[in-house]
Amino acid sequence: MDYKDTLLLPTTTFAMRGNLINNEPKRYAAWDEKKVYHKMKAKRAGAKHFTLHDGPPYANGHIHIGHALNKVLKDIIIKNNYFNGKSVRFTPGWDCHGLPIEQQVEKKLGGKQKKERLETAEIRKLCREHAAKFVDIQRGEFKQLGIIADWEKPYVTMDYKFEANIFRTLCSVAKKGLLIERSKPVFWSWAERTALAEAEVEYEDKEDYSIFVAFELSDEAKEKLGLTKNEKAAPVIWTTTPWTIPANTGISLNPEEEYVLTTDGYIVAKKLLNSLVESGVLGGTITKTFTAKELENLTAINPLNNRPSRIVLGEHVLVDNGTGCVHTAPGHGEDDYRVGLKYDLEVVMPVDETGCYDATVVRDALIPNAQEFVGRHIFKSNEDIVEMMGESVLHVSKFMHSYPHCWRSHTPLIYRATKQWFISVDEKPQDEDKTLRNIALDEIEKTLFVPQTGKNRLTSMVANRPDWCISRQRDWGVPIAFFRVKETGEVLLDEKVLNFTAMIFEMQGSDAWYSMDIAQLLYPGSGYKPEELEKVNDILDVWFDSGSTWNSVLKSRNYDAGDYPADLYVEGSDQHRGWFQSSLFLSSAVEHKAPYKGVLTHGFTVDEKGEKMSKSKGNVIAPEKVLKEYGSEILRLWVASSDYQGDLKISQGILKQTSENYRKLRNTFRIMLANINDLESLTPYEDMGDLDKWILNVAQSTLDEVHKQFSEYNFVNGMSTLNNFIVNELSGMYIDMTKDNLYCNAKESQRRRASQSAMAIITKTLLLIMAPIITYTADEIVENAPAIIKGDAQDIFDMTYEKIEPVAVPFDAEYMVKAREGFGAEVDKLKKEKIIKNTLELVIYTESKATLEMDRVDAEDWFVVSGIFEDKPEEEIIASFKVDEDIFSIAKASKFKCPRCWKYQAEAEDCLCERCQSVVNG
Repeated sequence: MDYKDTLLLPTTTFAMRGNLINNEPKRYAAWDEKKVYHKMKAKRAGAKHFTLHDGPPYANGHIHIGHALNKVLKDIIIKNNYFNGKSVRFTPGWDCHGLPIEQQVEKKLGGKQKKERLETAEIRKLCREHAAKFVDIQRGEFKQLGIIADWEKPYVTMDYKFEANIFRTLCSVAKKGLLIERSKPVFWSWAERTALAEAEVEYEDKEDYSIFVAFELSDEAKEKLGLTKNEKAAPVIWTTTPWTIPANTGISLNPEEEYVLTTDGYIVAKKLLNSLVESGVLGGTITKTFTAKELENLTAINPLNNRPSRIVLGEHVLVDNGTGCVHTAPGHGEDDYRVGLKYDLEVVMPVDETGCYDATVVRDALIPNAQEFVGRHIFKSNEDIVEMMGESVLHVSKFMHSYPHCWRSHTPLIYRATKQWFISVDEKPQDEDKTLRNIALDEIEKTLFVPQTGKNRLTSMVANRPDWCISRQRDWGVPIAFFRVKETGEVLLDEKVLNFTAMIFEMQGSDAWYSMDIAQLLYPGSGYKPEELEKVNDILDVWFDSGSTWNSVLKSRNYDAGDYPADLYVEGSDQHRGWFQSSLFLSSAVEHKAPYKGVLTHGFTVDEKGEKMSKSKGNVIAPEKVLKEYGSEILRLWVASSDYQGDLKISQGILKQTSENYRKLRNTFRIMLANINDLESLTPYEDMGDLDKWILNVAQSTLDEVHKQFSEYNFVNGMSTLNNFIVNELSGMYIDMTKDNLYCNAKESQRRRASQSAMAIITKTLLLIMAPIITYTADEIVENAPAIIKGDAQDIFDMTYEKIEPVAVPFDAEYMVKAREGFGAEVDKLKKEKIIKNTLELVIYTESKATLEMDRVDAEDWFVVSGIFEDKPEEEIIASFKVDEDIFSIAKASKFKCPRCWKYQAEAEDCLCERCQSVVNG
């Protein structure tokens, strides 16, 4: 008789290999067709809400691995909340305006000059088409990652209604009294001919001049200090930007420091004199000492153009290096501007939008032979300017330092005073007793941050940031669509006029601002004639667009996107200076509260050596390549298993290891499904065996901990805890221990049904814990699972996470785990010495109370041996080990091997053991 036919071997339709590359796209297409996102909303109608507000990626180019990380992490969080019973909302969005898209259109047209021959309306049309193309491309690429969202109705910042709501947010800020227009130095990209905000600035190395220049005091100033006209007395400034010296109107000193006049006629901070002498810049000793106050308001002479330079006091002046005398050009620096306001210094601005000197240098005689400099780029003028100052230049050198660059063109920026629109962070919104900055800081205190370090980072940035420059001098964006009265320069902020403009945007888009004349755009009852007005043609900073999405999406009737404030914002750590901050300021300005309850940040993707990815290094891992080689489940498992709080390493080696981890996880599910294929009802806990109660106890505490970690967004620790449980207790012990019971006992035996029940309970809970991460696999499992697992569920989205009930362990589990480990160590030696091939060849003799109090068959299965005995052994002892004070003796079994179960419990050779004889005979 072939006894194999009498065994209850595991069987399942759930395949060993996932064939993810071929099968995932089919299942994702089916989800799309079934409108799974809408099904999820309907399934949780009336449940507690969870809103994750999507930070919009830029609609320009294919997605990269950073995009994949971000969207997969969001998807895992959304699904985790869904399977925990919440009604989730996830409306994806795209940022569609701004410079990068305009640059792409320029390239297609053949460069900036050719682009400028077109009307603004035509350029905007081309930009709109470019953005729309990549919205569709990226939407498809995100779907391939198994991400479920409201893909049918995403938010797109260039949609007409969306543009209208961006403009309405601007109007709300204006009504709060926080919108101001002023001429102020801002970061200026001469390459892109536009102002930039702090969030658009990156720092890269740049070589610059380091020059020390003496500004001789005027005769009147010398007289006030008790010096003669013939005595030399010159404050020495240090600067790295010689090109700004034509615009110098002041020299700033530290109000708390002492300044000295040296024997060689130079004035510097007393604390810095020694270092200046040691470096060879100066060579004299002290002849006189002054307080900064004594020097205040004295006049020095600019050695380049002989224009007056007034000595002022400023808290921004440091004495860590330099001279303690700071060259001040209010048109070219934030600190310079502030101190200039205090002392009413002239703002000189001789640089045009392209970074070249304009006719101002001739008109105001700012540079000798000024006509030669008109139209010349400032960076190409440094050498000549240094040379023109002659002996006033005391020292010249060059050095490399970190310098602000444009985040898109990667060209060095300049500070340039132009008329711009700002949101004032230190003004109080109307009807509010705190400044906008303080409202934002207070809201940060109420916000959950993951990781917690994000709170300090955002707090520091909000506390120290200047006013927000929101205007840009480009074509593609939402216009700051105000009318200005030509005669007075007044800006119309009449509510009816603003509402009429927003209504036009809603119907025809913001393109109407450029394609329609003032008569068509102006509210009929405004009281102004079109010829009296002109348009403001600046566009909004794209950070304003994305920063206002809480208003245009969460508070809008146009989307079913969830609640305001959102439960969570999730983006890369660079968004502390970007989207998190712009959203916080706009929401604080209009609603006086943060737009989010929680902020989660992740790091950036790097290669296995921790190096930044680049095409030149050949270390780029593209999502498309991962999908073709491994499938999206591997990418998703990589995200969940990585510590996103730092930079995330990814490489072919890491993906291969993740793929192997997936294979083990899949096979664990497969063997459990196969083992419970004929189970129709669960055995009550009280009727289960010792091993079943033990594994349920371990599973309950472990999976509760994993569930808690996942709910706190600690996926990496949760996955580690889960993997340890699967590898050690579940696969490494319980599944191994119960094989004999499941395969060899009678089909309806209580012992077998109890183990199947324990396995079914664990499978269902484990399935729902993993469903947010490997959703494709979870759905495939449901398709192939028995009813005891899925009930009447048609797919994974019909199911909800259920905890395992606590179960008491009837034996000393900690002790028995140590005993199994001790036994395993001895078995390894016996196998290595080829004394045994299988542990079923062995029996154990012990007086261990903990072991003997277990059910005897469960104790045998715990060690996977053919017998546990208390009496002294009759057989020869081949090994032993101790647990605490108890001795375990190992011997070869004296009975015969049962040809059906392979346990050495048969009374004669080729005969069945008593248990197997009973099962076979029915």
